[in-house]
Amino acid sequence: MIGSSLGGFYATYVAQVCGCRAVLLNPAVDPARDLAKYIGEQATWHDPGERFFFEPRYIDELRELEAGPLRVPGNFFAVIAKGDEVLDWREMVARYPGARIELIEGSDHAISDFDDHIDAILGFLGLP
Repeated sequence: MIGSSLGGFYATYVAQVCGCRAVLLNPAVDPARDLAKYIGEQATWHDPGERFFFEPRYIDELRELEAGPLRVPGNFFAVIAKGDEVLDWREMVARYPGARIELIEGSDHAISDFDDHIDAILGFLGLP
């Protein structure tokens, strides 16, 4: 499986539970901490006129999904950009000890140079 940002947090949880491999692209490390400041009414990023309410229970749900230390570090491949403008690359590296890590100089949260990393990702997942 592959997950990016918050999806990387979810992919970590699923891989821990299922014992499968996961590729994590600039994964969120502590989304309960990081998203707690957004409780309340928010605008969607793609349409600021569209509103939603981010509830405190969502933070509790994120805490329940904290996966703890990696059981099988070899099941994880983290692609981390030092230029991530949203998340701290040092936290991401520290979260995945023993995992395969590709640390990118520069780039950004979206990993705009994703095409440069696709072969390594597919290889890790055993895909052609």
